[in-house]
Amino acid sequence: MSTDLVVVESGAITTIRLQNPPLNLVTVELTRVLDATLSDIESNSDVRCVIVTGTGERAFCAGSDVNEFESLRGRVGEGKLLLEKAVYRRLAKLPVPTIAAIQADALGGGLELALCNDLRVADERAKLGLPEVRLGVMPGSGGTQRLPRIVGPARAKEMILLGGLLDAGQAASIGLVNRVAPAGEAMDVARAMAETIASRGPIAVREAKRVIDIAGDIPLDEGFAAELDASERVFASQDMLEGARAFFEKRPPEFTNE
Repeated sequence: MSTDLVVVESGAITTIRLQNPPLNLVTVELTRVLDATLSDIESNSDVRCVIVTGTGERAFCAGSDVNEFESLRGRVGEGKLLLEKAVYRRLAKLPVPTIAAIQADALGGGLELALCNDLRVADERAKLGLPEVRLGVMPGSGGTQRLPRIVGPARAKEMILLGGLLDAGQAASIGLVNRVAPAGEAMDVARAMAETIASRGPIAVREAKRVIDIAGDIPLDEGFAAELDASERVFASQDMLEGARAFFEKRPPEFTNE
């Protein structure tokens, strides 16, 4: 297993960079390396935010390696999609916020990977889409489920059934991306957002992400109860006291994740 396929820059803001040039294609091997990377991040309480990006100017990630398709005929679940679903779910379930810095095209499985992140920043030159039907296949790593939850079922059907591509501005207009960055600056914009998140109360940020993530899957009253439980945990923290004291003392808070 080549660990060179995923490069990690560790820190309070941790960067995961896909490195499978020229298109950063998703292979089974890359997915396994990504899984190990995410496992390490899960156990690191010092991480406040994660940025996922790609290497090079041609693609954030152009999706699956079509060279693998023939060998997966009749066993795609066993050989590829079950692994991708588990790893992509692991990314989506990271306790800290995640940002996809889409520095170039995000297509097919690449867009499915981006959809697992909490926020998405796209270079103004980037194209985004799920064009799998053009090859006689369909999105199978979460695209049919995550995309409708973000842009609504009608937009998702249009993107998936027609297999067309959106530019960054169109993607922003339907809520697929949060920010459009000037050419070459997607990573800079994502890092600025990550720095802001990292400066906030880490316990409050984690709890807020967790409760937002379950909002669409449970009844409203259960959501209110989950919000209350989360608030109880936040208000029991030392960080809550530090935030209040910093407010009255007119200084930046120094959160300790306690």
